[in-house]
Amino acid sequence: MTNQTDAFEKALLSLNKIAARNLIREIAQAEGAMQCVEKIVVPVMERIGSKWEEGDVALSQLYMSGRICEEIVDTILPTVDPARKRDPNMAIVVFNDYHFLGKRIVYTMLRASGFELLDYGQSTDIEALAVRVKVDDVKLLLVSVLMLNSALRIKSLIERIRFTSPETKIVVGGAPFRFDPQLWQEIGADAMGKNASEAVDIVTTFMEKIA
Repeated sequence: MTNQTDAFEKALLSLNKIAARNLIREIAQAEGAMQCVEKIVVPVMERIGSKWEEGDVALSQLYMSGRICEEIVDTILPTVDPARKRDPNMAIVVFNDYHFLGKRIVYTMLRASGFELLDYGQSTDIEALAVRVKVDDVKLLLVSVLMLNSALRIKSLIERIRFTSPETKIVVGGAPFRFDPQLWQEIGADAMGKNASEAVDIVTTFMEKIA
C-alpha cells in the first residue's frame, strides 16, 4: 500500500479533497472500510503529524488534512456504522481555557481513526464536568489545556472525578505537559499525550484495557 499511502498524503497536503476522497473510496471498496482507515488514513495522518512536529508541514496543512480525513471517514464509516469504535464511552474537553485548536486536532484525528467520542467543548466548572462524566458514564476523558494554571487546576478536577467516577481514566495534553514531562503524574492523570498522533495510540491502548 506504499504507493497508495504516498498518493493519499500528497492529496491531503495539497488540500485536494476530491482526489483524497476518491482514492479512499476506491481502497475501501477493495479492502474494506475499517481496514482502509487503519492501514491508510491513520498512518498517513501520523506521518503528517510527525512532519509538522519537525517543521516540514504547516499547522494549516495538519489541521485541514485532519478535517478532510474526518469527512472521508464519516462517509465510509458513518456514525451509525458498527465498525466505529464507540465502547466504552469517551469524551474530550478544553478545561479552564478558551483555545480550541489543539482539542480540535485531537478530536479530528480520533474520529478520522474510526473512534466516536463526545465533544464537551469548554468547561471551567469542576463540579458540572464531574457530573457530566458520571451521567454519560464516560470511561476515558481527554483534557486539553494551554496555560500552566489551567493544567494545575486539573488536579482538583481529577480528584472530583475519582470520587464520583472512580473507574474513569483521564488523559491530559497541551503545552504545559510538553514543557514539564512529569507534570501529568504530579496532578494524578493516567497518561499524557504530546500530540494528536500520540493521543490516538494512547486511546487505543486504554480502550483495549477498559473494554
